[in-house]
Amino acid sequence: MKHLTDIPNTPLPVGPYSIAVAANGFLFTSGQIGLVPETGALAGTDVVSQTEQVLRNLTAVLSASGCSFNDVVKATIFLTDLNDFAVVNELYSRALGDAKPARSTIQVAALPKGAVVEIELIAAIKEY
Repeated sequence: MKHLTDIPNTPLPVGPYSIAVAANGFLFTSGQIGLVPETGALAGTDVVSQTEQVLRNLTAVLSASGCSFNDVVKATIFLTDLNDFAVVNELYSRALGDAKPARSTIQVAALPKGAVVEIELIAAIKEY
């Protein structure tokens, strides 16, 4: 098992956890919120800017492990307002392109740092 704790172009964790863990041929990402890596602040207060940043952060996490969205087998999206589902779905679809992993979307009461969206992924690692 390999714990990834310092990945270029990703924000530092906001707690005692790894950004991702590689185990048994899979990469398990911790949930990413829309933090800008350089500042540690949210990309904005709206769901569009935060979702775009989350997807950039996840791209960096996947890339650091030799993966891409095409390797993702499961995604979980957490929203503080399920009314944002269509907007997040559109941005997610654009970022993932032809990749169509299994996915769950859940409304939650709150997210860290006042975020409005969080996404976590499980990807198959090409060369484990």
